[in-house]
Amino acid sequence: MAVEEEGIRVFQSVKIKIGEAKNLPSYPGPNKMRDCYCTVNLDQEEVFRTKIVEKTLCPFYGEDFYCEIPRNFRHLSFYIFDRDVFRRDSIMGKVAILKEDLHKYNNRDTWFQMQHVDADSEVQGKVHLELRLSEVITDTGVICHKLAARVLECQGLPIVNGQCDPYATVTLIGPSRSEAKKTKVKKKTNNPQFDEVFYFEVTKPSSYNKKSHFEIEEDDVDKMEVRVDLWNASNLKFGDEFLGELKIPLKVLRQSSCYEAWYLLQPRDNGKSGKPEDLGSLRLNVVYTEDHVFSCEYYSPLRDLLLKSGDVEPVSASAAHVLGEVCREKQEAAIPLVRLFLHYGKIVPFISAIANAEVNRTQDPNTIFRGNSLTSKCIDETMKLAGMHYLQVTLKPIIDEICELHKPCEIDPVKLKDGENLENNKDNLKNFVDQIFNVITKSGVSCPTVMCDIFFSLRESASKRFQGDPDVRYTAVSSFIFLRFFAPAILSPNLFQLRPHHPDSQTSRTLTLISKTIQTLGSLSKSKSASFKETYMATFYEHFNEQKYADAVKNFLDLISSSGRRDHKRIEQPILLKEGFMIKRAQGRKRFGMKNFKKRWFRLTNHEFTYQKSKGDHPLCNIPIENILAVEKLEEESFKMKNMFQVIQPVRTLYIQANNCVEAKDWIDILTKVSQCNKKRLTVYHPSAFLNGHWLCCKATSENAPGCTPCTGGLPANIQLVIDGDRETERIYSLFNTYMTKLEEMQEACGSKAVYVGSDQEEYSCFLIEDPRETYKTLCQIIEAVKTLQQEHTQYKRDKFEKTKYGSQQHPIGDKSFQTYIRQQSEVSAHSI
Repeated sequence: MAVEEEGIRVFQSVKIKIGEAKNLPSYPGPNKMRDCYCTVNLDQEEVFRTKIVEKTLCPFYGEDFYCEIPRNFRHLSFYIFDRDVFRRDSIMGKVAILKEDLHKYNNRDTWFQMQHVDADSEVQGKVHLELRLSEVITDTGVICHKLAARVLECQGLPIVNGQCDPYATVTLIGPSRSEAKKTKVKKKTNNPQFDEVFYFEVTKPSSYNKKSHFEIEEDDVDKMEVRVDLWNASNLKFGDEFLGELKIPLKVLRQSSCYEAWYLLQPRDNGKSGKPEDLGSLRLNVVYTEDHVFSCEYYSPLRDLLLKSGDVEPVSASAAHVLGEVCREKQEAAIPLVRLFLHYGKIVPFISAIANAEVNRTQDPNTIFRGNSLTSKCIDETMKLAGMHYLQVTLKPIIDEICELHKPCEIDPVKLKDGENLENNKDNLKNFVDQIFNVITKSGVSCPTVMCDIFFSLRESASKRFQGDPDVRYTAVSSFIFLRFFAPAILSPNLFQLRPHHPDSQTSRTLTLISKTIQTLGSLSKSKSASFKETYMATFYEHFNEQKYADAVKNFLDLISSSGRRDHKRIEQPILLKEGFMIKRAQGRKRFGMKNFKKRWFRLTNHEFTYQKSKGDHPLCNIPIENILAVEKLEEESFKMKNMFQVIQPVRTLYIQANNCVEAKDWIDILTKVSQCNKKRLTVYHPSAFLNGHWLCCKATSENAPGCTPCTGGLPANIQLVIDGDRETERIYSLFNTYMTKLEEMQEACGSKAVYVGSDQEEYSCFLIEDPRETYKTLCQIIEAVKTLQQEHTQYKRDKFEKTKYGSQQHPIGDKSFQTYIRQQSEVSAHSI
C-alpha cells in the first residue's frame, strides 16, 4: 500500500525475524518461570503476535513476519508479555526503534536491551493547534492581553483496551500560575474533531497609557508555556489514561500574534526514565525498506533492458544476469527479478535461458542445480510466489493434523522420552510419511502451470546435456520440487503460511524427520540409506525401499514436467498420465450412425487423448492435445445421466460419463491441465448438449452458436499475483545504484586483456563474463539508465525539501525523522554550493 507524495508513490515494508529473549525478570512467586509472547507494534498498534512459549525466562520464538506499512510511524516496537490466566497479561519490557534508526540494524542479528514500559511514555498521534494573542480593551478603558488556544483536531491516537474516547486539557503555565481548561469527550474515535477555543489572560489589566499597543514584557512571555494533554476517558477505577502531551512556549508569538501548526504528541516529561533496570534482552533481525516509485515512463529504459534478458546471447551478458553477478547475495537479486518477470509474463523464457546456460557449464550430472546460483534462487522464489496456493491445498490438511495430534515420532533411541515405545514411534512416523508422500505424488494436476513450464525446460536441458544418464531428467526437477519446495515447507510450515507459528519442539522434531525422509524419497538416488549420517534414519528408511515409491515419484515428476507448450512432442516417449474405462456417446463422425453410448478404454498422454474397445487394443479415436479447446462438466439434464463431462474440439464435442463424481473431477482436472496452454482455448461454452435442433442451455438453434457460459478458466492453483512492476524496477535500480562500484569493476574486467586472452583471470574471477563485448555494451546501458534515475531521485528530494513546511500535517513538529532529513538536505545543499 503506497502513500502519495507529489505524484510519487512511497512504499514502506518491514521484514522481521524474532529470534529469542534472554534473562527476562523472574516471576515474584515460588515458580519464577513465565509464559512469554512477543508482539510487533507500529507505535502502539499491534500488527503481529508470536506464539506463547511456556515456563521459561529465555524463550525462543524463531518467527518471521513481513508486512507492508500503510502509514507513517515513529517507532517500530517489540513488547514481551507474560500471560496471566486470571488477569490482564502484564508487559515485562519493550524494545523501541526509531524509524530513522532502523537502517543502523539493517539485516543484522542484533541483541537489544529491554526497556521499562511506563504508561506515561507510551504515546502516538498528532495534534492540530492554533494560538492567537490578542489585545482586549475593557469597559473601564484598561487593556489586557489574552491568549486564544484553539484545539482543532487529533489524528492517529492509540486505541486503549479496544476503545478510544479522547479529550484534551489545555493549560497555561507561568510563574506562580497554572490555569487549565478541558474539551468535550469525543466518543469512539481516535481521530477526534474538537474545534474548541479556550481563552487565557496573559497580562494583568493596565491603563492604555502605560502600555503601548501589543507591548508585553518579554519576561512574562519567556516564562509562560501552553501545555496540551490528551486523555482517554475511562470507566475503570484507575482513572483516565494518558495519551500524550505537547508544550509550546509563548515566545513563538513574538514575531506574529497568530501561530498554527501540527505537533507530534510526546511522552510525559519527554520520556525521561528513571533508574535503568536489567530486564533482559531480545534478538532481532530487521529489514526496513522504503521505495519512492515514479510513474511508469521513468523506468522504461531500465525495465526494457531487463525484460529482454531471456533473449540475449549469451544470457550472461544480459542485464538481469549482471544484477546477479554484482549483488552480494544472489537472493537479493532474485526477489525483484522474479516478481518483475512474473508481472510481465516473461519468467519462463528467462529462467529457461539461465538454467540452460548453467546446465551447459555443469560437468557432473550429480551436481546439477546444487549450488546457490541465480538460477536456483530465481526458481526458489518463483515456486514461493506461484506455488503458495499449491502448498495450501496439498500439505496444509496433513500438516494441521500432525500438529494437532501431537503423536510421538522420535526414532533416535538416545532421545526417547520415558514411557515412549520405539516401535510405536516408528509406526507413527511411517504413517505420517506415507500420508504426505501420497498427497504429494497425487498432486501433479494441481501444480501451477508456470512451475510445470519451468520444470519442462529443466528436464529438456538436462536430458540434452547428459544424454547418457537416463535419470537426469528426473533429478533436475526433483532437486527443486522436493529439495527446495516440499521439504522446506514441511520443515518450517510457518514460513510457507501453512501454520500461524513455529511448531513446538516435539512437533518440530517430527516434521524434521518427515522432511528428511520425503527429501530422500524424492531424490531417486541409488543408495538412499547411505545418504543418511544417522544410523537410525538409515534403518527407518528401509521401510521405503520398495519399487512402488520410486515409480510414484517418477510418475509425479513426469506429470509436472510435461508442458502444454507447442514443443511438448520433442520428448522422445509420450508420458501416460491417466487411463481407465468410461462410457462415451458417439460423436456423430458417421453421417447416418446412431449416437448411442458405449463403454471404452480411455488413455491420456501428454501428446493425445485416445479410446479403444479394451486395454491394449488399437485406438478407435485419437484426439491430439492441441485440438482440445475446453473440458467442462455437462449438466445432468442433457442425457439424464450423472458424472458427465465434455471434451470440446474444433468440429465436434465428445461427451463422456465417468464412473463416479471423484473420477469425473480427476479426468476434468488432468485434461484441463494438459490442454490449458492451447492457443485456441475457448472462453465460453455450452453447459448442456445440442439435442433436437437446439442447445438445451440457451435454446440457440445453430450447432455452431458461440457458448453461453464462461469457461471455468483452468485450475484454482494458477493464482493471479498482485505485483507492482514499477516498484520492482525501482528496487532493481536501488540494487544497481548500491553496487555501482561493482558495475564499474565489471566494466574494467570486460576491457582488460586478461578477460579477452584468458591468461590470468584471477583478478576478475568473481565475475562470469563469456562475451566481453556484449557484456560491456549491457553494462554501459545499465549505468546510463541508473544514473538517469539517480538524477530524478536527487531532483525529487531537492523539490521536496524546498516545498516542505515543518509543522504541516505531513511533517508535524517533533518528527525526528524529518528533522534528520532536513539536516541531510541542508548538508547536501551546502556541499553543492
